[in-house]
Amino acid sequence: MSDKKASNQMWGGRFASGPAAIMEAINASISFDRKLYAQDIRGSIAHSEMLAQTGIISAADQEKIAHGLNTILAEIEAGSFEFSTRLEDIHMNVEARLAELIGAAAGRLHTARSRNDQVAVDLRLWVKDECFRVAEALKGLIAAFLERAEEHAATVMPGFTHMQAAQPVTFGHHCMAYVEMFSRDLSRVRDAIERMDQSPLGAAALAGTSFPIDRHQTAKALGFREPMRNSLDSVSDRDFAMEFLGLAAICATHLSRLAEEIIIWSTPQFGFVRLSDSFSTGSSIMPQKKNPDAAELVRGKTGRVTGHLVGLLTVMKGMPLTYGKDMQEDKESVFDAAETLDLMLAAMTGMVRDMTVNAAAMKKAAGAGYSTATDLADWLVRTLGLPFREAHHVTGRAVALAEEKKLGLDRLPLEDLQSIHPGITADVFSVLAVQNSVKSRTSFGGTAPSEVRKQIRYWKKHIAKA
Repeated sequence: MSDKKASNQMWGGRFASGPAAIMEAINASISFDRKLYAQDIRGSIAHSEMLAQTGIISAADQEKIAHGLNTILAEIEAGSFEFSTRLEDIHMNVEARLAELIGAAAGRLHTARSRNDQVAVDLRLWVKDECFRVAEALKGLIAAFLERAEEHAATVMPGFTHMQAAQPVTFGHHCMAYVEMFSRDLSRVRDAIERMDQSPLGAAALAGTSFPIDRHQTAKALGFREPMRNSLDSVSDRDFAMEFLGLAAICATHLSRLAEEIIIWSTPQFGFVRLSDSFSTGSSIMPQKKNPDAAELVRGKTGRVTGHLVGLLTVMKGMPLTYGKDMQEDKESVFDAAETLDLMLAAMTGMVRDMTVNAAAMKKAAGAGYSTATDLADWLVRTLGLPFREAHHVTGRAVALAEEKKLGLDRLPLEDLQSIHPGITADVFSVLAVQNSVKSRTSFGGTAPSEVRKQIRYWKKHIAKA
């Protein structure tokens, strides 16, 4: 068998033409980096304006370049632009079309620039734009939770530790926990924007350029705070992409925790909430089923986002300075994670606004599992002056007796409580009802409705300024 025949059999099918076809397939990124077209054209226009103002190219050539680039932008947005894998990426596709449109002047655009700093600025611009989109989506989700919290500031429900009923809280307080959680996500997005707000454009391949360019001008034109200060770091840095994936993974994890609660709460065994048909599906065989599929998909997609973070971290961990083709692997992970997170945030915001809360079921469950036991212990400390450890022991005996008699703590006869500790009076029953338990938790950040409403007022003002 000849080497050529063996080679063809080895590569087979799609790669029948041999290694050249394989190289084209593995090297081309246009199938996904075409998403950067607007940023690429925006960066090129800013670069051409700077080249003209510094006298590196003529004003006439710059005018042709800008007109040609705007024509290409219109073609892409109209769907008439023909992308070619032979031209590898979005940069070469745009440049080739520009040459068709304006001729030799197109060749001047790449003066004092490399694809290395070009792709770095394109992706950084795209991620920065996406961060602003995520910030707005998070503000929408937080607003939805603030509405539900205000509506249910006094709606009693069980609070859980170890998925066991622990102490009564309010549903409004539970909602506010997610306000805190997603506000941290919003803070991470804002912080990430601040750190990525530097332009790599003008670093060229890795060492800068001998042309008298003005990197501050292009940075300002592209909406960056300033240019990056080291040409090597400018083209090799992908921290901004990793940080975006990191904040996306954390946010997705928060969404997944919420999705898990919605899934549990919507079961017949809990019955705390009900999702409408807009966010549920039925079963192909069991007509009684109403499945919280939207929540389940949010929970499932979290693994996808986290996987993208791990993938890019793994790509970058072995990268010496400066640029390597490995870094082409940054885009698909960022694009897919961004699209996935956008969808997850929209779905969860819809579910929070959509779900019907069963306050009666929540209140009934709030009293289960002797959830006011801590209130009894606190009463013994506060009223009788017992050390907390002794009060804890007395309360444990009371719970055991109530369990034996199959009664709630608030239903246990006074004489039974006094048989455990003679100092207990009828006043103790004022703290054993779940409603009173909740009202008593007035410490800063506590579950008392009055405190919940304070926190709602704070966050409404805070988010309005974000």
